[in-house]
Amino acid sequence: MPATSLLYRGATHAARRLLPAIGPLLGPKAVRGHTGRAAARDGWLAWAGQNRLPGGRLVWFHASSVGEGLQAEAVILALRRRQPEWQVIYTHFSPSAEALAARIPVDRAGYLPYDLAGEVVPLLDGLRPDALVFSKLDLWPELATRARAAGAAVLLVAGTVRAGSGRLRWPARAVVAPGYRAVSRAGAVAEEDAGRLVRLGVPEDRVSVLGDPRFDSVAAKVAAVPLDDELLTRLRAPATLVAGSTWPPDERVLLPAFAAIRLERPDARLILVPHEPTPSHLAAVNQRAASLRLPPPVRLADAAARDPFVLVDRVGVLARLYGAGTMAYVGGGIGGIGLHSVLEPAAWGLPVAIGSEWAFSRDAGLLLTAEAAEPLPPRGADVAMAAVWLRWLGDDARRTAQGTRARDVVAAGLGAAERSAGLVEAAVLER
Repeated sequence: MPATSLLYRGATHAARRLLPAIGPLLGPKAVRGHTGRAAARDGWLAWAGQNRLPGGRLVWFHASSVGEGLQAEAVILALRRRQPEWQVIYTHFSPSAEALAARIPVDRAGYLPYDLAGEVVPLLDGLRPDALVFSKLDLWPELATRARAAGAAVLLVAGTVRAGSGRLRWPARAVVAPGYRAVSRAGAVAEEDAGRLVRLGVPEDRVSVLGDPRFDSVAAKVAAVPLDDELLTRLRAPATLVAGSTWPPDERVLLPAFAAIRLERPDARLILVPHEPTPSHLAAVNQRAASLRLPPPVRLADAAARDPFVLVDRVGVLARLYGAGTMAYVGGGIGGIGLHSVLEPAAWGLPVAIGSEWAFSRDAGLLLTAEAAEPLPPRGADVAMAAVWLRWLGDDARRTAQGTRARDVVAAGLGAAERSAGLVEAAVLER
């Protein structure tokens, strides 16, 4: 059986010892994450002692953060439909995933302990999983190798490896390779991901291309929004651009563009949804809007369709709010942050504008290939954004056609959740 190296074990032990000291320097999120991981083993063992069904099947899903968690959620829902009697548990690494973990329909959800033998071996003994399923790429070598040695199937769903991933380079590839060699079956998102998983160590005959379950997750989320949804009823109006998951570099493009186009189209509206709507971030948007002589932004609780500028001051509503728009901008593609998900607006049938730094987003590439999205240049992005915005406002047929193509891209990606659930089910039943 594959086993982790002394280098990996030593580095993990060192990190575990250092984090309590350096966590406060990294911020409250790091402290919360460490606290959750440090207490995780005992919490899971207590649950297993009282709730693990003797002789029953148990599937353990792990996803690092929200994006990976949404992919895992779609597979979990499909597996639940196939095997409602099986127990399913879910672990995450990042504090950002706490809210998602709380709503995923599993028997228990919580933090993953640190990837140390003293943490994961007792967990495997107590939980006795039939399968351990990692989502996307967040495979922990100690947990994977120990699970395989204990007789569990080690699986990977929504397998995605960027061309420039640090895991593909030495020495990282050598350090993580034992974990990938322990994989029993892997479902890759695309052919290129399958090839890179093989480079990481997954045996080639264990890899199949199943697609991305995130498409199913997004489509189901949008379909579940009722036609009379309160937010949409209150905010929906023509000529509305919804800008989702924005950061200050995005707003330095969007707000001047908004000011420019309102000179020609005073009916233009903007619903701005910052990725982190902290008081300081919201205050900075207010200040910038005033300097550009834009209408004062109205907060979400008080906003209505008549308001030209809505500033959203809470999280968890973006996927719904795209339904209030006729076009969209997705943040993170400017300033080296990383483009956020373009699938939600696409599922609503909206054309999407994105910053120039989209190369690592497969979904953005699909939309661009389908001519359903508009990329902004690295220079003069505010002027280009104003031009795109005005074209959409002045050409309903073009905008609608782009939105239809965006929805078609999402529709073409459906089915991966069922295929991935089938992979998990087969691996468990073959044990």
